Amino acid sequence: MKHAKLTSIALLYLIFALFVCSGAQAQGQQAARILETTGVKGGLIVHIGCGDGKLTAALCASDSYIVHGLDRNPENIAKAREHVSSRKLYGKVSISQLAGNRLPYIDNLVNLVVAEDIGPGAPGISEIMRVLAPDGVAYVKKTGRWAKTVKPRPADIS
Repeated sequence: MKHAKLTSIALLYLIFALFVCSGAQAQGQQAARILETTGVKGGLIVHIGCGDGKLTAALCASDSYIVHGLDRNPENIAKAREHVSSRKLYGKVSISQLAGNRLPYIDNLVNLVVAEDIGPGAPGISEIMRVLAPDGVAYVKKTGRWAKTVKPRPADIS
């Protein structure tokens, strides 16, 4: 009886581990699709509405990237920071609270902004375009569909 109980507990842990790994794998696949679709090969990535931080961490696909996750919800921020720390990515990936509708960056700094379902009071597309570097990409999901917008390079910049 004791052996059966231990076997059941081990099986539950295995199922849980597979579930967690498949979730992380799905986030890794989504991050890979985003990076491939946008063509961004490095630089600063901003993830607006980072939630639990799993996609945010996955966007740090190599040493070419620095990722900053933003969220309004303090519980999401705590979860995201915990996830990033558990992956030993803190420094290359950081999480902050988003306040207001202005992004905390200077003009023309960010290479990629990833945002899902930007709601009222959140930074709008004009604010996202302000912080994007020339040739930077906004990848925004709204009502279930992703849209890619590339910030044009001014003619006087070669």
